[in-house]
Formats: sequence, C-alpha cells, structure tokens
Amino acid sequence: MKEINSLTPRQTVEKLDRYIIGQDDAKRSVAIALRNRWRRQQVPPPLREEIAPKNIIMIGPTGVGKTEIARRLATLAQSPFIKVEASKFTEVGYVGRDVESMIRDLLQLAMNMVGKEEEEGVTAKAEQAAEERLLDLLLPPAPTHKPSGTVARGDGNVISLAYNDVFGSDGEAIDHKESAEQTREKFRQMLHNGELDERMVELAVSQAQAQGPMVEVFSASGMEDMQSSLQDAFSKMFPGKKQPRKVKVSEALEILKKEEAQRLVDNESVTEKAIRRTEQSGIIFLDEIDKIASRGGSGSGSPDVSREGVQRDLLPIVEGSTVTTKYGPVRTDHILFIASGAFHLNKPSDLAPELQGRFPIRVNLNALGEEEFYRILTEPQNALVRQYTALMETEGIELVFEEEAIREMARIAVAVNRKTEDIGARRLHTVMERVLDELSFDASERERQIFTVTPEYVRSQLAEISDNEDLSRYIL
Repeated sequence: MKEINSLTPRQTVEKLDRYIIGQDDAKRSVAIALRNRWRRQQVPPPLREEIAPKNIIMIGPTGVGKTEIARRLATLAQSPFIKVEASKFTEVGYVGRDVESMIRDLLQLAMNMVGKEEEEGVTAKAEQAAEERLLDLLLPPAPTHKPSGTVARGDGNVISLAYNDVFGSDGEAIDHKESAEQTREKFRQMLHNGELDERMVELAVSQAQAQGPMVEVFSASGMEDMQSSLQDAFSKMFPGKKQPRKVKVSEALEILKKEEAQRLVDNESVTEKAIRRTEQSGIIFLDEIDKIASRGGSGSGSPDVSREGVQRDLLPIVEGSTVTTKYGPVRTDHILFIASGAFHLNKPSDLAPELQGRFPIRVNLNALGEEEFYRILTEPQNALVRQYTALMETEGIELVFEEEAIREMARIAVAVNRKTEDIGARRLHTVMERVLDELSFDASERERQIFTVTPEYVRSQLAEISDNEDLSRYIL
C-alpha cells in the first residue's frame, strides 16, 4: 500500500494555512489526527489493530471552513475522501440511502485513484505498444509485387506514401524488407513530429452501452448497489463489441494508449490496493450531523424516531464493521470520520451516547468577521482576487484591486450576512461576482487595458442591493 503521508502536525497546519484563514484549533486537531495515522503504522501489528482513529466533530456555522479543512486534509494525505450529508440518510426501511453506500462510494474513489496511479506506472510501455499498433494500422504489409487496383486500408494518402516507398516512383520493386523498415521509421518520425495528426485511420473501438441505468426506477436503500451488480453481470454476459470507426491519428493514439495501459495493469492488484487504502487511509466527512441529533426537549415525535434510526445505522459503521461491496469486504475500523454541524438548535450531547463516544475530539470553529474576509480575499493561494485576475488576463485585461476596494467588499459581505442569512465566506463569491458583472460581460469586446477596481466602483455596483434588504436576500 502507498505509504501514509508522514507530514508532522506543524507541517500539515502550514500547508492548510495556504488555503484556509483562521480556525487554528480545527487545523491542529485534524493535523494531529493525520499524524496519528502515520504513528499507528509504526506500531507493531498486534497493538496496531487496537488503535482506533480519533474521529472529530467540528462545530460552527456554515461557511467558516469546515468542509474545506477536511477536503484539504484528504488532499495532503493523498487519501480517498468523500463528503456525505448525514441528513440525506434515513433509517433502513424508510425511503433514503443505505448508510453503507458511503463506504462503497469511498471504495470506488479509491479504485479510481489506484487505477490511475497504476496506469501512470506503465505509461512508457503503454505509449510504446500503442505507437507500434498505430504504425501497424497506418502501414500495409510490404507487398512482393506491384498491387493492382485500390488498396482498401487506412487513409488513401498514407497508403500512397507507403506504396511509393516500397516500389519506388516508377513502380519497380526494390528490397522489400529494407524498404518496409525504412518506411516504418519514416512514419514513426512523422508521428512524433505531429505530421500525421490530422490523417484518418480506421480503428476498432469498444462501443459504450447506449441504454441508461438498468434499474434506475428503484430508489430505496441499497438499490444503487443492485444496479451496479446487475450492470457488471450483464457486461460479463454480453461484452461490448468493437466496431470500426474512423478517427484522426492523434485521437487513435490516445485510444490505443488507454487500451494498452488498461491491459498492462493487474486488476486484481488494483482491487487489493484500493481496499487496503480505503481501510487504512479513507476519510469520510459527515456534514450536517446536527440534523440527525434529537432536538433538546422536543419530545419523541416521529422526526426524532427517524433521526435516532439514522444514528443507529451509522453507529456500527463508525465503530467498525465489515461492509460488503462488489469488489470484496471492506472493514471500517480505521476509516477516519470527520463530522460537522452548526448545532444551532441542539448540541453534540443530543447525539446517541454510543455515537458521541466514537467522536472523542470536538472543536469549535469561529464565525468570520471583516478582517477574516479581507484575508480570505487576498492571502490564500486560491484567493478570489487571484482567480478573477487570472480570468481577466485571458481577455487581455490587467485587473487591479485597490486595497480599500477589497476591504469594502469584505465590509459589505459582513453587512449582508448580518442583515440576511449568515452564509459565512460563501457570501464573498456572490459579492465578487456582482462587482465584476459588467466587466465579465464586456471583457471580450474591450481593448487591452488596465482595469482598476476602486472602493467607489465597488459601492456603485452594490449600493442598490446592499442597501435594500429584500433585494439582498435574493441577489446577494
């Protein structure tokens, strides 16, 4: 299995700081959880299996960075990661998704990751094999006499060039073996130089199934797995036929590279590695877990029955159980679960005691203010100011933001959050889009220029909306 990332907690926090502003406590917690995974791998086997992951509950309002922290952590750890909204699950028997489906989805992601890595490992061999196959298609077998009639193979121009190389311009036969090798090398060089990219070649291509999902009509829990199993069974019973198709040489080369890479990869090895990676380094982000907690003091109405049912279904997955998938059984004992919720109407202690016990680390995330919004707009590597500047550069426009203009956008975003619903840093996306709406529309028609965003320009673009609370609710 690919070694778990061995970043120290301090290194992890430093990398998270590049994308996430503030929330130091949450960063520390996830950094420690990631390091504990590496530490567990260094422990001798008998004790290693007994060390449970330190699952985390992040508590805070929407738009403060909970999801982004978990997503960036998974990227740093190079782990399969899936985000699941806990409120989408319902107890088995109710309409909804089976909670075990998130493990199957996580394994599918791991399969894709490992498969891609394995294909990259055989890229050189696949490219070489694909090139030879393509040359076989482009070049007809070396004839021993001048053929009569039309050679019905490949592109007409290609055949004509190969024919002249073999027979000479006067049609007289020459040393066929030497000529065939020379012609092949000549074609190889032309292929490398891109001179054949636009030529057409006939290639046998697997045809994807035209029909949609076979059991799409089912929506109850577990039906997506039945659909997947049926599709797999039918694909084995009726393998897709290959049909001839004319494609450009450049496209044919990519198709053949992919076919050769898949042929060289050991599928059983991919499955085994993907299951181990899922079990040892998978991360599941359970969002809106507060939506399945009982309402404090609300009695025991039917909605709470459903919530408690979801908690009962989640409990064995988080505690550690074996989930059956089409690739084989997957143990969930060491998958890291990071849960999050606003907990406006309840608190983590309203979760089932057994479920609480499986989330030993709890961390509060702070609401974001004007200064944090300003830093979010400017500091991260993927800051919105950098994103829009890069977008406008594609139109030949140099976009410049005055510092006070950025602060004005941060101030307005905070004000709108306060007046309407607080959606945290997500408000910055709508504010920025509104400020640059005219420029984005006209950019392709403008001459190359420097466009400076000033505080006055920001206020002029947002004045009517930010001052009108009703409009703000719908537009910002």
